[in-house]
Amino acid sequence: MEESYIHQNRIKQIFFLVCIVGLGLLLARELSAFLPAVLGAITLYMLMRKSVYYLTGKKGWSVSLSAWILMLGSFLVIMIPISAVVSMLSSKISYAIAHTNELSVALDNMVNRIEAQFGVKILSEENIGKLGNMIAKTIPQMLSATFNTLATIFFMYFILYFMLVNGQKMEQALYEHIPLKDENVNKLGFEIENMVLSNAIGIPVIGFLQGVVAIIGYYIIGVKEPWFWFVITCITAMLPVVGAALAYVPLAIIFFANNQIWQGFFMLVYGFGVIGTVDNIFRFALAKKIGNVHPLITVFGVIIGLQLFGFIGLIFGPLLISLFILLLRIYANEFFVKHREVATSDGEPEKLE
Repeated sequence: MEESYIHQNRIKQIFFLVCIVGLGLLLARELSAFLPAVLGAITLYMLMRKSVYYLTGKKGWSVSLSAWILMLGSFLVIMIPISAVVSMLSSKISYAIAHTNELSVALDNMVNRIEAQFGVKILSEENIGKLGNMIAKTIPQMLSATFNTLATIFFMYFILYFMLVNGQKMEQALYEHIPLKDENVNKLGFEIENMVLSNAIGIPVIGFLQGVVAIIGYYIIGVKEPWFWFVITCITAMLPVVGAALAYVPLAIIFFANNQIWQGFFMLVYGFGVIGTVDNIFRFALAKKIGNVHPLITVFGVIIGLQLFGFIGLIFGPLLISLFILLLRIYANEFFVKHREVATSDGEPEKLE
């Protein structure tokens, strides 16, 4: 009997694979807090890579200068709207703090009217206690979220700079070391770029378009401070399932509380019938046109992505589902096709029974 044994090279290979996987899992666990920054950097890199090639190749700029100019431009494009929203919301919060008693009386009157009109008990002692606990927990969470957001933005641009400067080397290294056929590597890169562009551009555009449709109705109905609610609508429209209802449903409640019955009903009809409808039309049509993304992938991907990655999950949630489907296709192309080629290498096609 021949004595079976494991070849020494195979033992070395297994040892190195175990070390690589173990260290990779350890690093992934310890650096998981930086994942949103990494994903954000990847998103911006996908959007800027062609501009870098244009500035360095056509205009003759240095890579470093091109990276700094593009990063500054993106920072302004991202931070100016965010700063405007924060300023708008902070002014509302400051007013609420300065007029706490007046707002409390107004809130009590509104709640009493709703309770009397619909026969529902809203402001019980139990609900007040829950509301107080929720507010007490929410304030520290908001402060922590603000700090985490600033840290994420800083590390995102820190990572992005090196990606832009070393973009060609990085892409070449990935191309050479991914253990797939060249056609499948190209397919993988094309799919990732399409999905990132589809969501990074499509989702904000959809939110803005829905806000434009909403503000038309706000002016018709006579909503106070329509531009404030326009901003709220644009932000909430980017969220899946509920979406802009987080803006127009509270508006309808405010109308009902002020005895503006027809405005309240009109707000609900316009919200669910028009704003909600164009949301689905814009979301599916635009995502399908830019990246050829199936609507179900967009919806379920956004839901999963928000749970995994936070706000950046709006982009990378659908990408995860698309990558899963793409990897199944690549697996079939890599192995099943090879198997068929080997099975029929004698020149005669193998007949299936």
